[in-house]
Amino acid sequence: MTAMSWPQALAWGLAAVFVVGFIINTFAVKMVGPEYRRWGYPDWFHFVTGGLELVAALLLPAMATRLIGVALGLAIMLAAIVTVVWHHEYRRAAPPFVVFILLLILGATAI
Repeated sequence: MTAMSWPQALAWGLAAVFVVGFIINTFAVKMVGPEYRRWGYPDWFHFVTGGLELVAALLLPAMATRLIGVALGLAIMLAAIVTVVWHHEYRRAAPPFVVFILLLILGATAI
């Protein structure tokens, strides 16, 4: 049995974060729907976000697709950061910013 490297552990941890995002955005409609409306997104947009998060989660663990997963994850997190900062919800920018930085670190290890 071999030990998992820290980049592989980070990839799996970030994949788990995106799976949680997928579940929340797809199935917690009563919770996220009003927020998306308040931010000016269409009623169905949380499903798009959830779907993209699932794709990122599936791409991150495998070395062959990791950079694509990192790029997609960075785009998702950047959109989240811009959305909450644009609406002056600065505290809500912290979690996506942390994920953004972790994705940058993971991407640097995959190059």
